[in-house]
Order: sequence, then C-alpha cells, then structure tokens
Amino acid sequence: MQEDMFIAKEDKLEINLHNMQVLEAEYYLDKFITTAPENIKEIIVIHGYKQGHALLDMVRKDFKHKRIKEKVIPFNKGITIFFLK
Repeated sequence: MQEDMFIAKEDKLEINLHNMQVLEAEYYLDKFITTAPENIKEIIVIHGYKQGHALLDMVRKDFKHKRIKEKVIPFNKGITIFFLK
C-alpha cells in the first residue's frame, strides 16, 4: 500500500484508488472505512474516470458499508464523497 494513499484533514480523510483493480480497491475502501476513527464524518474517494469506469461504478453504484450515510457526486467526475454516520 502506498504511504501517500491516505491524507487526514481534521474530520475528513481521502483515499486514492488510482491504478487498483476493482476487487483490490473494494477491499482497501472497506478496510479504510471500517478502521476510520468515529470523529471522521467525510471520506473523499479518488477513483478517477479517464482510464475506464470500473472503479467509478464500483464506488458510486456497487459499494456498500454500514457507516455510509450518503454518497455525494460532485462536479469533479474523478471523486466521490462519502458522508459517514
């Protein structure tokens, strides 16, 4: 796992899934959300969109986690924002 993959900013975190296979990205995303501290209320998922839509579709359509309250799709097509419970 890359050290610069996770960037903490007060009550939000970022995870960069670029260059991962779908199953690999799903595993790391699930583990990341599960182990995120309770004070974290926002996760910015960087998945990209120019090299295909597999990661984008997995994050936006298929990925589920009990801590996700809402998925927000911003104007930037390469990211998705999760608001956590």
